[in-house]
Amino acid sequence: MVEISRRTVLKAAGLVGVAALPQSRVAAAPKSADTQPVAYLFLNSEEAAFVEAAVSRLIPDEDQWPGAFKAGVPNYIDKQLAGAWGAGERLYRSGPWRPGTPSQGYQLPFTPAELFRTSLAVINKELAHAATPFVRMSSDHRDAYLARLEKGGMNLGGVPSEVFFAHLWECTLEGFFSDPVYGGNRDMVAWRMIGFPGAYASYYDVVDQHGIKINRAPTSIGEDPHGGIHMNPGIPAREP
Repeated sequence: MVEISRRTVLKAAGLVGVAALPQSRVAAAPKSADTQPVAYLFLNSEEAAFVEAAVSRLIPDEDQWPGAFKAGVPNYIDKQLAGAWGAGERLYRSGPWRPGTPSQGYQLPFTPAELFRTSLAVINKELAHAATPFVRMSSDHRDAYLARLEKGGMNLGGVPSEVFFAHLWECTLEGFFSDPVYGGNRDMVAWRMIGFPGAYASYYDVVDQHGIKINRAPTSIGEDPHGGIHMNPGIPAREP
């Protein structure tokens, strides 16, 4: 089997599920001691344990770059579930609740927070009776369980498993690549990995240059890369 790096997969596809990742190159889950402690707002201890173990398999560590767990993705997911998105602030909630076609999008009565809480309760109850809890499974067994969720056909308290997996996968990608102010992408690791400069407010000094590489350290929208406003005397701007 050809070995494919995570960097290549994420840059080229972005939406590849766990079943499509080559099993031969998946790394071991990162240890919690390598991360900063997190006080979760929404996830309880059992939910957090599953999410941490799951995202560490969806975007695992590799030799040069840390994966989703070390990048703080569980913290991002927790903050989203505890906020307006988790509460379904922009969702239609009045029914009727009937199966829709793929083109009709999300058709369930659950808010994202309810979807995660309901699904994780069923998952953790099922795995509580397993010989080995999810967080203690080998990498291959955890990948197999996630692939089973992705394939679908499991009823997680009214949530189809493939719908839950899709939400988990999308949130993992968002948390890994989003601005660090939202709780993930710790130390801008994903941006440094792909060479994305981040949220610079202005590129006026290079706007007339084409096909060049922007060789700058990434910056977050929560940072001021210059420590304040700096006037450029080379720009002919004056009061009328």
